[in-house]
Amino acid sequence: MSKASSPIKLEGLSKPRGKRWDHLELLERIDSSGSISAAATAMGMSYKAAWQAVESINNLSREPVVIRQPGGSTGGGTCLTEYGRRMVATYRRLEQAWAAVPSVIGDMMDDFDQYYSMSRRFDMQTSARNQFLGTVKAVKKGAVNAEVIVDIGNAAELAAIITNDSADHLALESGSEVFALVKAQWIILTTDTNLKTSARNTLTGTVVRCQEGAVNAEVVIELPGGKTVASIITNESVKTLNLKEGVKASALIKASHIILAVPS
Repeated sequence: MSKASSPIKLEGLSKPRGKRWDHLELLERIDSSGSISAAATAMGMSYKAAWQAVESINNLSREPVVIRQPGGSTGGGTCLTEYGRRMVATYRRLEQAWAAVPSVIGDMMDDFDQYYSMSRRFDMQTSARNQFLGTVKAVKKGAVNAEVIVDIGNAAELAAIITNDSADHLALESGSEVFALVKAQWIILTTDTNLKTSARNTLTGTVVRCQEGAVNAEVVIELPGGKTVASIITNESVKTLNLKEGVKASALIKASHIILAVPS
């Protein structure tokens, strides 16, 4: 932010703590080791918890923060994008400058507003496994309900059906920043790209993780651009669909199963 810009609003700013700094350390360790597994081990985290944290960070960012590197003689790995490194550096500079708040923060870096805005997104607590940051493209109201089209980036959209009252309460309009939340249990998976269904939304990508439990499995699909969508299905369904890493699959989501939220 330049000095000529409007001052940063610091209402509600509290010293970062808890999960946010766990996420920050995880990103730093991934960047230094080139491996999520090594970073998780160093932090005493499970590999699954580390991947879920990374997926959440990427889904709540307008640009990828962590990307997978292709395999080869070195076996591939994981690294931070330039955007991710700048975000980490911003957090660390904020930590160092905390004693001087608010006089120093406005001069820290030109794009502080962008990264501070992103930091606020990690304050949201929800049980929904899938959380996407997006921008409202259109709000089409009917007699009772409204269809809200949300752009989640990389040519991917989600259509949500909510009541008109909810649309008014959230003050949704074209250009509004919004979160789209979807529980993993509500997502149907298919490997048939020609399948016709009543589900309003289809997100297609590649399976990057398939972890079976006693009865159910968590299947994670990576979308073009790096965002991910996680689904909980039965182990039997995994076998029937032959789901495994590298398989192309689609996530089907009913418009009524998408919950919209806005920053407070």
